[in-house]
Amino acid sequence: MTTIKRKVDFNPRGRGRKRDAKPSTKGGRVPRVARLMALAIRLDHLIQSGEVADQAELARVGHVTRARLTQIMNLLLLAPDIQEEILFLPVTERGRDVVTERDLRPIAAATEWEGQRKTWKEILQ
Repeated sequence: MTTIKRKVDFNPRGRGRKRDAKPSTKGGRVPRVARLMALAIRLDHLIQSGEVADQAELARVGHVTRARLTQIMNLLLLAPDIQEEILFLPVTERGRDVVTERDLRPIAAATEWEGQRKTWKEILQ
């Protein structure tokens, strides 16, 4: 059996700002849900390519619970067009993000994409 080691940083506490992070030139920040969507896509690629065995291994290396990792990976159950819209959400200038990962959980739980799209449009309004 071959062991593959890879550094994955989830920042489970989510507090504060990295000291070496540079502010965006656009004058805002990428919504957290867009970053989580991109992370889910990247993690899925790591599993598909065989770089990591499964979600349990990702959770261990990322120092998050398997439940939290599942919540993030469930974003991949969204219709492709919704995923794309999430990735291209406008930057948040100030205050809270318009859409949160928690808002998306019931949408991802719906099995039919048409139902997902309807609920997604309701959230955006």
